[in-house]
Amino acid sequence: MKPSRLNRFFIAAVAVVLPLLPAPALACAACAGQSDSPMAKGMNAGIFTLLLVITSVLLTIAIFFGYILRRASRLSNSTAARCAEPLAHAAAPVSQPTH
Repeated sequence: MKPSRLNRFFIAAVAVVLPLLPAPALACAACAGQSDSPMAKGMNAGIFTLLLVITSVLLTIAIFFGYILRRASRLSNSTAARCAEPLAHAAAPVSQPTH
């Protein structure tokens, strides 16, 4: 069944006009002014929970990178100390036997 030209025009008109119709704004309890309602308390608890989760994740990532940086620094220092010992002996003057 093929839609007629009138049906397609009607669907297009509804698709254009429908978003332009006014709709009542349905605000939450915090925006509407009832800050002591259970809905506002639940929303505040949700916000603080999300802040706690995000903060803990970011703090964990920062601690991990701090651990990696400290470990790399310790490894670099120990490797440099081990590499410097043979060079110190090689750089010492060699005494030549006299004939």
